[in-house]
Amino acid sequence: MRVLVAGRTGQLALELQDRLPRDGHPVVALEAPELDLTDRASILRALAEAEPDIVVNAAAFTAVDRAENERDMAFAVNAIGPGMLAAAAAARGLPFVHLSTDYVFSGEGGAPYAEEATPDPAGVYGASKLAGERAALAANPRTAILRTAWVCSPHGANFVKTMLRLGAEREEVSVVADQHGAPTFAADLADAIARMLPRLGAAPEGDPAFGVFHLTGQPWTTWHGFAEAIFAGAAARGHKVPRLSAITTAQYPTPARRPPDGRLDCGRIQRVHGIGAADWRSSLSRCLDALIGPITKDQA
Repeated sequence: MRVLVAGRTGQLALELQDRLPRDGHPVVALEAPELDLTDRASILRALAEAEPDIVVNAAAFTAVDRAENERDMAFAVNAIGPGMLAAAAAARGLPFVHLSTDYVFSGEGGAPYAEEATPDPAGVYGASKLAGERAALAANPRTAILRTAWVCSPHGANFVKTMLRLGAEREEVSVVADQHGAPTFAADLADAIARMLPRLGAAPEGDPAFGVFHLTGQPWTTWHGFAEAIFAGAAARGHKVPRLSAITTAQYPTPARRPPDGRLDCGRIQRVHGIGAADWRSSLSRCLDALIGPITKDQA
């Protein structure tokens, strides 16, 4: 299947460009100005030129705090754009895959969120992503939504790279310990999408292959627990690591409110597509191998 990926330099887009060709799926990855989610004409032109068999939207406005002051741009990229891209795919009879987020929930549910849980975003970013989900599903009945969280990789800006940088610069690092969720590595998301493609390409409208799915890593942890694992892995590779202290969300105020409990129940994608949540600890080890090198015999 020829895959058009909206986004070229983001974490997931880069992993898709690496992963999909290994299964024989050629990838055309485009971002603005070639494919601008705020410009319907560029969307239509990109699809006409790429002639894909499926469209994956890996592009988004992900600056959670900036979104609070840049609402129009967040909604243009995260809501209106996906709707236009899904509609353009539908006009060509193509399935559509769209990435979303745990931020569509407030994090006050008290238990892992299933797909059918009522969304209640607490900020602009989550509200814009929820609007994008709804726009895509309304525009193209052959849409699969993948909600995920805490995305990391060797590419771009993410928590793993931030912790490694701070660990090299500081003697002590403070990390929030009362926000719960699960790290998700972009390579694992790309692998899941690769495994879904054959069924999505063949499935008719109304097939359970489409709809909303949750996919994060496992097991659940906190940002502080994730940081502990990152620094343990860095130390095992001979790198300087800081003292790590636990703080509360109240001690680290941000413009946008974070979900205190963004855990997602990933059962449906297992039942429908046979895809289980990957162990983020193994994925973290591979990420650290790429970023700072593998553990040597002398370090083991």
